Amino acid sequence: MRICVLGAGAWGTALAISAATHPAGHRVVLWGRDAAQVQDMARSRANPRYLAGVSFPPSLLLQSGDAREAWREADLVVLGTPMAALRAQLAALAAAGCTVPVAWLCKGVEPASGLFPHEVQAEVGPRLRAGLLSGPSFALEVAQAQPTALVAASADAEVRERLVAAFHGPALRVYGNDDVTGVEVGGAVKNVLAIATGLADGLALGLNARAALITRGLAEMTRLGTALGGRAETFMGLSGLGDLVLTATGHLSRNRRVGLLLAEGRTLDEAVRSLGHVAEGVNCARAVAQRARQLGVEMPIAESVVGLLDGRLQPAQAVAALMGREPTHEA
Repeated sequence: MRICVLGAGAWGTALAISAATHPAGHRVVLWGRDAAQVQDMARSRANPRYLAGVSFPPSLLLQSGDAREAWREADLVVLGTPMAALRAQLAALAAAGCTVPVAWLCKGVEPASGLFPHEVQAEVGPRLRAGLLSGPSFALEVAQAQPTALVAASADAEVRERLVAAFHGPALRVYGNDDVTGVEVGGAVKNVLAIATGLADGLALGLNARAALITRGLAEMTRLGTALGGRAETFMGLSGLGDLVLTATGHLSRNRRVGLLLAEGRTLDEAVRSLGHVAEGVNCARAVAQRARQLGVEMPIAESVVGLLDGRLQPAQAVAALMGREPTHEA
């Protein structure tokens, strides 16, 4: 298969490496918008800025310049750009008449509109044959060929099948799912909940508190997702519970790290600058909470995270607000 990955960040690079080492012998092109960075990667056969210590396989091709030249002959286009750049990428593909399956990797909501990725695609490229890859996965471990399981989500069966054929291999197991809404809500909300869990761990509130936050966070995620049309069982799978557990507890999680830094007394700007990468939970927390309010869905953990990020609550106050809520039935 001919695969083009647009975006040479951590996740795009990791999947390009994985596909380029696939036993099927895929032809993989990794495209980057920064020509100087692409030249450096071609010279060093690595992407030290995002994936230190990982070498590129000899078969991985690198390209910059006109993105249309990179994907023109592809059988599958994978968008490895951040959420904020998704609209422009999808619009460009639609305008150029792209007819092959397109899949994005970003998780979250569009900062300006509060839309999930599939809602953005419906606005700017409704005729694109589109889907996404999601699930519990740190880019570094995928690049290192550590065992990982992902979900290929699309309403189009051929898009799901193309994604499975592209990436399912010895170290990467890919499951199909047609619940795009559920998969995307899980991928967005888990980042917000990981900030809350990092905060609790940073305040040394204990393992009981961590377990409570993850479990009640899963309930919030499910309430929002089903209100938006997702299926409840999706949130018990890889893109819901699986991704939530990984992001809330894994030491490679950027969103968890934000919570830890806020617990230390860092400002939000200081915390974000220290990461050096995008933490999508910071960008999408307000939008997630707003969508929940519009739908009449209670999300107290997400609301506390928003209060923390906006500076209306201090870490201890955010915890007190959650613990001080009135008793209620678990269901």
